[in-house]
Amino acid sequence: MSEIKVRGLNNADRENWLYLYKLYADFYKISLTRIGTETTWNWLMDPAHPCTGIIAEQDSKIIAFAHFREMPSPLRGENIGFLDDLYVLPSSRGGKVVKLLFKSLKQHSQDKKWQIVRWITRDDNYRAKKAYDKVATKTDWDTYEMKI
Repeated sequence: MSEIKVRGLNNADRENWLYLYKLYADFYKISLTRIGTETTWNWLMDPAHPCTGIIAEQDSKIIAFAHFREMPSPLRGENIGFLDDLYVLPSSRGGKVVKLLFKSLKQHSQDKKWQIVRWITRDDNYRAKKAYDKVATKTDWDTYEMKI
């Protein structure tokens, strides 16, 4: 096995990214649509769109991704980061992949002058929460969704 590298997404990554993205959607029991997937990919490829992404690759294969964006925080009067999605192939979990993704996200956040990065995960996502506890502090906020 070669070294794990973290870098930004590019157009050549589409097929490998889509494979992982489908696995991620399956995990959260979300049905992807062609239009939704195309929209997300176009956002990730558009430098003017706030949503961006990084990937971890090993042996020229994408083994993980993270999608994140800038988000206004009115009480702070500044922008913060928001991590929308993070997924690691099951066969690549338990190593340093998540640590490397968060290191890259932290550097990006420092470059953007974000004081914090926020994210959510499903309550029963115990393995991810164990990794998150190593890089962040769990808040006491509950998340709600209002369906429209």
